[in-house]
Amino acid sequence: MRKKYDVCVLGATGAVGEAMISILEERDFPVGNIYPLASSRSAGTTVKFRGRDVEVEDVSDFDFSKAQIGLFSAGSSVSAEYAPKAAAAGCVVIDNTAQFRYEKDIPLVVPEVNPHAIAQYKNRGIIANPNCSTIQMVVALKPIYDAVGIERINVATYQAVSGTGKEAIEELAEQTRALFNHKDIVSEVYPKQIAFNVLPHIDEFQDNGYTKEEMKLVWETRKIMGDDSIRINPTTVRVPVFYGHSEAVHIETRKKISAQAATALLKKAPGVVVMDEHKPGGYPTPALEAAGRDAVYVGRIREDISHPQGLDLWVVSDNVRKGAALNSVQIAEILVEKYLDPAIMVRGKLSLQL
Repeated sequence: MRKKYDVCVLGATGAVGEAMISILEERDFPVGNIYPLASSRSAGTTVKFRGRDVEVEDVSDFDFSKAQIGLFSAGSSVSAEYAPKAAAAGCVVIDNTAQFRYEKDIPLVVPEVNPHAIAQYKNRGIIANPNCSTIQMVVALKPIYDAVGIERINVATYQAVSGTGKEAIEELAEQTRALFNHKDIVSEVYPKQIAFNVLPHIDEFQDNGYTKEEMKLVWETRKIMGDDSIRINPTTVRVPVFYGHSEAVHIETRKKISAQAATALLKKAPGVVVMDEHKPGGYPTPALEAAGRDAVYVGRIREDISHPQGLDLWVVSDNVRKGAALNSVQIAEILVEKYLDPAIMVRGKLSLQL
């Protein structure tokens, strides 16, 4: 009989938290008890899991020793407060915020790329989930990196509003309705109108002129790949799409690889679906292919005519699923399969390397 694990989901009423609960059910994760958690504002509401209504609990009152696994997606400040408490109580935290991504002793994991890093959860009982735009890019680039190496990445992202949260989805919908009805536009989530517009600005501007979202692609790609020599030049853009991030990725490889050889590698890569026909519609899009699906889609694979060792790719994925919730659940699947044996649990608490 398969061992079951009690799971808490912090941020259960948000877009990512709801997706986490749904994906746990879809993938038949061995859940014993599920504990949806949120702030006091959302406590008392219910979420659906396996056909029943489960009440959302106030995280401030929750006893984390009741769960072996915690999926966190309620914001960095919330994770900063509760992830260490959960880990100390014996609950391994898989955190979807930026709070712990850049700490050396906390693994940053994409299961198709660096699953071995999950073993480092013993350091502090926390595993970090990367940023959504990083996840889909490294899944697509991993087989090429392994084959010929990558010296430089130029990437422009086109990111859906769901990456900001439910309030951004509502703002795009409201602005679209207002425009069609000749009413004034109200912008509260974004600094400018997002409907029928694009904003070359995601997260806070840094001293070097890049935004924090752009620097996340730099910091996280190097950490996940284990290669600080990769040069990365990102531009991140918010676009009026509800679900699904797209990326125009241009790489310079250490050794020459043809588009044909790269395509063959990508077709065999875990989590990747190649959709690359040289005809109208022969490429993936966020709305029609990626949204609601688990794969990272790759198309427009071609050799860069401006660089002898350049390769161009178009990469699309659902930012809420693979970019957040699914990646977290995949980490949990490997965690319970390879690492979370009852032998490592000491009286309900993790035996951490302190």
